[in-house]
Amino acid sequence: MHGPDPAFAAAAGALRAAGARLLGYVDTDYGVCDRADIAADVRRHQEWYAADGCFLDRVTATPDALPACRRLVRAVRRLGVGPVVLNPGVHPAPGYARLADLTVTFEGHWSTYVSAFSRPAWATRHPPERLCHLVYGVPEALVPLAVRPARERGAAVCGPVTGELPNPWAALTPALTRETA
Repeated sequence: MHGPDPAFAAAAGALRAAGARLLGYVDTDYGVCDRADIAADVRRHQEWYAADGCFLDRVTATPDALPACRRLVRAVRRLGVGPVVLNPGVHPAPGYARLADLTVTFEGHWSTYVSAFSRPAWATRHPPERLCHLVYGVPEALVPLAVRPARERGAAVCGPVTGELPNPWAALTPALTRETA
């Protein structure tokens, strides 16, 4: 792409006018993507859409990759990026959550979330406002209630959606659509 997507620019403008903070999405491919390429994507989001921060998706979660992630977050912050969200999608090794303003420690299906969730000891000592759970496949009737288990599990931020794979985030959850109508 050689310039901003007009549809994204319009949506970003509308969100900004409504007072929302915008995060640019960047896929890190679990540490495979080059740090310079990631920084270039972050800069494009700032220039094209006036993004306040960035959502670094598919971040590594292992202890041996922590130094590389630390260098990445430092490089991104040097660009003047506000909130940095790391999404390993699981509880990462201790240390990752200290790098970010928000860390996604669960991303998965509702059935897994309610039956097989566990959290490490370090997460119990971390501020809940800095932990997030992204849960898809939530039955529509349970979406309003889905934030309760997140809070009980130490995450003050929760994004429950009804969508399913391959892209559960492709559309607003019906309950959210009704609230914004």
